[in-house]
Amino acid sequence: MNSQTQKFLDVFNTIDFNRIKDHPNILIAANFWEEERFLAAKVCYRLMRMLDDLIDNFKAENKIITDDGSKHLKSEIDKWLRIIYDSNGNSSIGEELIKAVDRFIIPSWPLEAFAKSMIYDTDHNGFATIESFIEYSFGASVAPASIFVHLNSIRRVNGVYVNPLFDVKWASTPCAFFSYIVHIIRDFQKDQMNNLNYFADELIFKYGLTRESLREFAEGAAVNDKFRNLIRHYYALADNYRKKTNEVLQSIQPLLEPRYKLSLEIIFNLYLMVFERIKIEDGSFTTKELCPGTDEIKERVYDTILNFD
Repeated sequence: MNSQTQKFLDVFNTIDFNRIKDHPNILIAANFWEEERFLAAKVCYRLMRMLDDLIDNFKAENKIITDDGSKHLKSEIDKWLRIIYDSNGNSSIGEELIKAVDRFIIPSWPLEAFAKSMIYDTDHNGFATIESFIEYSFGASVAPASIFVHLNSIRRVNGVYVNPLFDVKWASTPCAFFSYIVHIIRDFQKDQMNNLNYFADELIFKYGLTRESLREFAEGAAVNDKFRNLIRHYYALADNYRKKTNEVLQSIQPLLEPRYKLSLEIIFNLYLMVFERIKIEDGSFTTKELCPGTDEIKERVYDTILNFD
């Protein structure tokens, strides 16, 4: 075993996979960075998770968002935006973020795009078209992915961080879409039970389904060919972005130091692991079936390190 592999395994052995809530792949992969970058990723992830959970929890408790509910959520989003730009010391996490933004030259557009997608959630109950879903995903998925890729790819020159050697949004987009679509298939059952639907109405109707029938499948009704065709459509879309992600990784990895190349491979492989569990012809698409356990996640990271070139 070479010294680089041993170094990565030493980091791997410090990760407590059982304590990483819901196994956020971003934080698992970021463990291989130096500590200050890892902490910057944690504070960004924590802030975005805070807002996302607020919206999702509200929808879980309220099947219909009234005008008053929408106004309440938008006021919370405004508070969140004030937190991330608070430079007066009124919020400790806001202060941490501002320091991270300054230190690591994090662009503002991902946080603003993420907030925009959350505002969409307060005004809409799902997506009429696949195009509206893709547009939403630029804030909900590409934005946090771009922060990860930015932190992963910035360079330190004479003690100061400078921007990556490639366009971060371009590099992040295919992997973000791949991981998000995989995430939606994986969490279908859980999302439905929490009054969340990420499948576009035009495709639900195209395959002879209704939102009500999706809820029935989530509650345990045997899935039929119509639902399998809907999943097949999203699976093919994810596969297309998977191939594009491979192309991007091959393009940018020569520009990165080994540990940052490894981080990208880890996060891609963790979503690929879920993608491989999707069985269109005979799967039941339950949370239990599609969510890898902690030991499986740990093994996939370990194998990625051993196979890293």
